[in-house]
Amino acid sequence: LVATQFTIYLSLLAFLGGALVGAPLAIFKITGHRALVAIATGWIWFFQSTPLLMLLFLSGLGVPRLFGVDVNPWVAAMISLTLYSGAYLADVWRGALESVGQGQWEGARALGLSFWQSLRRVILPQAIRIALAPTVGFMVQIIKGTSLAYIIGFRDLMAIGKRWANAPVAGTEPF
Repeated sequence: LVATQFTIYLSLLAFLGGALVGAPLAIFKITGHRALVAIATGWIWFFQSTPLLMLLFLSGLGVPRLFGVDVNPWVAAMISLTLYSGAYLADVWRGALESVGQGQWEGARALGLSFWQSLRRVILPQAIRIALAPTVGFMVQIIKGTSLAYIIGFRDLMAIGKRWANAPVAGTEPF
């Protein structure tokens, strides 16, 4: 039960952190400003191209070794999962925002709403319904991704279960 708590806490923190990173990136992508679009595109490309296992390895073992600092496995796992989930959530939410019909944007502009007012009052309520299913689906990916944190010494449900499954028990052989 303790290990399950760690998995749930890490998953929730990674999802919330990813949401805080992903929401601005999704908005950057739809603004049309070249600099913001370039920043968001580069961020998303980099962190979607880097495997989660590599991010965990670098944040939990590489950076501490390189700079001679001690990084808590919780912090390293949370940073890696936040960066990873932020990139994917940004793309999911950008897709949901862009899937709302162009006529909705034009209608909001015709009413005299600014970009931010249009986004908040017209586009977001429609995009949330579109984004709900893929967001929940990605949350499952985050939960599964927490099991990779064993590489940096984070003990979650899967790591402890694996240790128990391989422990010698009197009269049995390990799996």
